[in-house]
Amino acid sequence: MTEPLCVIQNLNHVCLAVNDIEETLDFYQETFGIDRPEVKYLEDQAVLAALVSIGGSQLEFIQPTDPDSGVANFINNRGEGMHHICFEVENLSEKLKIFSGAGVKLIDQMPRDGLSGQIAFIHPKSTRGVLVELVDKSSTVRDKTC
Repeated sequence: MTEPLCVIQNLNHVCLAVNDIEETLDFYQETFGIDRPEVKYLEDQAVLAALVSIGGSQLEFIQPTDPDSGVANFINNRGEGMHHICFEVENLSEKLKIFSGAGVKLIDQMPRDGLSGQIAFIHPKSTRGVLVELVDKSSTVRDKTC
């Protein structure tokens, strides 16, 4: 077996795209007893977003705020549901260079600020149809009130 391009440190979160974040959080609170997180507006991604800690991982919920955004298009084409998974890695900037050099299709060439810390996305065309987010382990945010 050849050396992997990147070693995953942890599953940071699974993200669900939803039409109504408040209604969804009500459901998860009433059904599964989650603590109510703070909902944040992420202007650069055109979403309302919230992170909920569950055991050693998290659930992220995103609601589009722009009907022409990528998340809105995702929901229109596929319906509400799993949008992406996020893995923690060491030295995200270096990993992106390695991926790029190996021909992995990236959405982000450089890390950027995200709800979970410094993030970057790998295009689903390189990951068998799954949108993969990477977060730099040294920058991760884990707080029930994120």
